[in-house]
Amino acid sequence: MRGEPKVTSSHRERTAICYIRQSSLVQVREHTESTARQYGLAALAAQLGWPAPRIEVIDADLGLSGRSATYREGFKELVARVCMGEVGAVFGLEVSRLARSNADLARLLELARLTDTLVIDSDGVYELSDINDRLLLGLKSQMSEAELHWLTSRLNESKRAAARRGELRVPLPVGFIHDDDGAVVIDPDQEVAAAVADVFAAFTATGSAYGVAGAFAGRRFPRRAYGGAWAGQVRWGRLTHARAAGILRNPVYAGAYVFGRRRTRQVVHPDGSVHSATTELPRDQWEVLIRGHHAGYITFEAYLANEAKLAANRTNAGARPPREGTALCQGIVFCGACGRSMQVRYQDRYPRYECSHSRADHVATPLCGSVRADTIDQAVTAALLAAVEPGQLALALAAADEVTARRHRSDRAAELAVERARYDADRAERAFLACEPENRLVARSLETRWETRLTDLAQAQAALATQLSAQPELPSPGQLAATVADLPALWSAPTTSDKDRKRLLRTLLGDVTLTPSASDPAQLTAGLRWKSGASQQIHLTRRKNAFQLRSTDPAAIELACRIGPGLDNNALAAALNDAGHRTGTGQPFDGVAAGNLRSYHRIPYPGLLEAGEHTPRQVAQIIGVSTGTVHYWINAGYLTARRGPAGRWCIPFPPEAEAACRDRAAGSAHQHRDTDPAPRHEQELSIADAARRLGVKPDVIYAWAQWGHIPARRGDAGRLWIDFTPELERACLQRIASSYKLPADIKTQAAQRLERKAV
Repeated sequence: MRGEPKVTSSHRERTAICYIRQSSLVQVREHTESTARQYGLAALAAQLGWPAPRIEVIDADLGLSGRSATYREGFKELVARVCMGEVGAVFGLEVSRLARSNADLARLLELARLTDTLVIDSDGVYELSDINDRLLLGLKSQMSEAELHWLTSRLNESKRAAARRGELRVPLPVGFIHDDDGAVVIDPDQEVAAAVADVFAAFTATGSAYGVAGAFAGRRFPRRAYGGAWAGQVRWGRLTHARAAGILRNPVYAGAYVFGRRRTRQVVHPDGSVHSATTELPRDQWEVLIRGHHAGYITFEAYLANEAKLAANRTNAGARPPREGTALCQGIVFCGACGRSMQVRYQDRYPRYECSHSRADHVATPLCGSVRADTIDQAVTAALLAAVEPGQLALALAAADEVTARRHRSDRAAELAVERARYDADRAERAFLACEPENRLVARSLETRWETRLTDLAQAQAALATQLSAQPELPSPGQLAATVADLPALWSAPTTSDKDRKRLLRTLLGDVTLTPSASDPAQLTAGLRWKSGASQQIHLTRRKNAFQLRSTDPAAIELACRIGPGLDNNALAAALNDAGHRTGTGQPFDGVAAGNLRSYHRIPYPGLLEAGEHTPRQVAQIIGVSTGTVHYWINAGYLTARRGPAGRWCIPFPPEAEAACRDRAAGSAHQHRDTDPAPRHEQELSIADAARRLGVKPDVIYAWAQWGHIPARRGDAGRLWIDFTPELERACLQRIASSYKLPADIKTQAAQRLERKAV
């Protein structure tokens, strides 16, 4: 073999790797001689002096193309082992077997040069440290990549030529087959054809791919297998939303032959790996589109209409298709305060239009809010039915003609601007092409001017496209006349669903803008923009909410505030009833309702006590008993009292009543004999305060006071007061820390507090 002296003992001490690859599984299955020759490279390695244990074969990439190294694990292993210096020589039938990509092969050859690894093929031995061998392998790599390009170009051009004639045989979707002559015909299986036809019928009825999938929820749907053991066979399964949308978007069902709908490109991911990504192209970029190529399930015009309807259903692209639900203006109602679309929220059976987008983005204005949908929908329905009365038809037709003429004038101006920009771009191109290429001083200026004109042309075309797409479609005169004749009866028919009413409304109405009044929140303005170009404003009053419907008349509140301070609740109720007022629920006022009105609006009560009268608390303080004792005397009949305007006790308390109360308290077995009338001192604490200070329950402090462990005196109303000095606090903490009844955590806390006080 040529170059055999380049193989040295240092190469033979390392591993010899025979890399085997075939581009496809068909080649592996049919081109067995090439595969056998590649496996024979192991014998060549043995002939060059490598012992059998140091000869390895990597055949993990059989059936994989060498265009990219992304999915070739065998090639990645080869590169890794060469990089680590484990390989003495790489054997391949041809250099192109290693990689068809010049970048991948160049990286491998550079690593082989750095690690002194030989590359051996059927032509000889190459040492990468030799510049001549590097040049030769580089030339082979370029020729291999160019060869792949030429082969691919020839094959693709042949495919395109056959596709332009409509003769390229491509896989057909379910519902079509190739006959004996190779022509595309509808599947003769009537069950398959009926299932496909029902997809388009269901779309006509429901208007969405989601509705089509729902119509086939309990029904099986065919699909054709394109590979594997079931290649070419029809299988049955469930119709998913994605498949329904794919069928509706496929122009083959409209009798069209299409080639080049999708484009595949290589994309570099953030981790550096290269993957193929397929994108669907717009219709104007399809390479081949032959209408009427074969019989279809629908016409091409119906296909275009279905495509437009599917685009109108894409909510993620800003579309607002009509949906189920009673909110009539769903999707076409906007907030006049911030300009954003308003959402529909269903709550308590009453849908509302809410400006929720601005609130979620924290850009809501003071006028952004919500309104009940039926307030708007009733007014919009009345405006719609009034607009399609026979008397309004002539005005609608005249307005539509005027809007059409105005649009044509506006569109014509944009079209002329595009035409002028195209003329300037063509003129700049001719000037650039007329310039001598060697005269770069002039050519650079002409090239810059040409690029500027092309930019102007692109901007003019974009402005024209934006203007055409932003204009809503105008109804034809025939549509207007038919709508006028049928709409009122059709609108009120019980068979008309809410979704159908929304579709009817959108035939004539473009959108609705709600603007609340800044001075009166109950008032708002609904701006209607009709598709004929006309606009209309409707002034509305919000419905009262439950609170407002049950609120008392402001006149009744004003009267109660004026006369209430001098009357009790019953007299106030009688005065309100005599004036003809009622409560918020429509009932006559009584003492309870008048008292609630007085309490809510803070209307003062009339004088509570008359001369010589006291409250139960005052009597308790005078006698030195508790308030509960006074209430007991009243309920038992020992003490005379009356109910005041607010239901409070008023006790006539002459001297003889006071003397009787003192005698009763002195002779009672329930009264304490050790009561000290002195007022409470500053450092005295109640039982509850002392317990809170020490961290124990009040029962513990009360027991200590009863047993005499801590000093306590009984004040007015029988309450115990403890002179809580620092010495008493330390004594109590010591008692807690040494107690065997209290919990451990409380004892620990008491001990810690004693330590801190000692420090």
